[in-house]
Amino acid sequence: MGKMKHFLQDKRHPTLDFLRYVGPGLIVAVGFIDPGNWAANLAAGSQFGYKLLWVITLSTIMLAFLQHNVAHLGIVTGKCLSENATKHLRPAISRTVLGSAVLASISTAVAEILGGALALQMLFNLPIVVGAILTALVVIWFLFSNSYSKIEKVIIGFVCLIGVSLLLEIFIIPHISWGAAAKGAFVPSISGKSLPIIMSALGAVVMPHNLFLHSEVIQSRQWNLKDEAIMERQLRFEFFDTIFSMFLGWVINSAIIIIAAALFFPRVVTEISQAQEMLVPLLGPAAAILFAIAFLFAGIASSVTAGMAGGSIFAGLFAEPYDAQDPHSRLGVLITIIGATAAICGLSFVTSSFNILIYSQVFLSIQLPITIFLQIYLTSSQQVMGKYKNVWFTKWLLLATGAFVTLLNIMLIVETFK
Repeated sequence: MGKMKHFLQDKRHPTLDFLRYVGPGLIVAVGFIDPGNWAANLAAGSQFGYKLLWVITLSTIMLAFLQHNVAHLGIVTGKCLSENATKHLRPAISRTVLGSAVLASISTAVAEILGGALALQMLFNLPIVVGAILTALVVIWFLFSNSYSKIEKVIIGFVCLIGVSLLLEIFIIPHISWGAAAKGAFVPSISGKSLPIIMSALGAVVMPHNLFLHSEVIQSRQWNLKDEAIMERQLRFEFFDTIFSMFLGWVINSAIIIIAAALFFPRVVTEISQAQEMLVPLLGPAAAILFAIAFLFAGIASSVTAGMAGGSIFAGLFAEPYDAQDPHSRLGVLITIIGATAAICGLSFVTSSFNILIYSQVFLSIQLPITIFLQIYLTSSQQVMGKYKNVWFTKWLLLATGAFVTLLNIMLIVETFK
């Protein structure tokens, strides 16, 4: 990732040594709490109360497994998923796969930038088109004017602010059933009516751009790949970083469902703005503003990471790492953010914001299996990973996870076009 960070091991304070490593996982976790997840979680909580919290638990486990595996690819090879695809696949295949991944990043950015625009509409009553353009400009400025280390710190701050905002919301809700929430988090409950929501929540959690992004941002903690002891230490620290970050994502997503279950159930919520409007008579205007601010942070932060992912994938087409000062990386960022903004501006005149979100998720559903099985192919290869390639049971668990996510996404596409 351009210039690498170099960390010295603190033998007196090993905990502090690990804390220096925390960051890449949180960058990826932002994609797990993006506007699309907010919409799915609000729908789950408002329609089924606490009963679908287990979906967040299951999706977090699947996400952590896949993200941990792709981060290993970045650590062991010193190259991201996109660079490895260019290096180890035939040119025609790699360009097709990575071209579809760039389109998936644009599709992801549509949902993220739209989230920022919706938050600005809730806070300042700005039109969606104006909000989308403002969000896009902020994201481009932010990515082009800051180093990765500063971006990482700001994103971590955003994640913390989102978490604090939602915890404050929970604190002022007087009637949460914590027993029902605990049961819902670990005991599956499925009905015919809940199946579309379950498919949407599970299928939308694992996103192609996050798999590319994690293998890239893990490079910010990379040094001296020839030292086996350091390699083992990196692999161990990455595991804890990923688990810690996915846990925070689980807490935030669960909090959204709990808020929706406690306040809205059984009144169905299908729009973010609808949820904000319903908060006013229930908890007062301050709670509604707090909700909109948290959503704004989620929209901007996830838009930034979508732009980084687009830049990383595009640079990988030229066998280059992501570097905000490199022309290929910058062009990839611009293609992603401007392409998404143009799509929002065009589609907003012919359909609703909710439908735009649906269309963006459908394309992700089509592309996702390509990325997952590309990852499994590379991480299972002796040529690519050497002795760190997937052992047989890890490979089969990955294949089962990939097949399950693929099936969910196919079902989601079929359900969408019924």
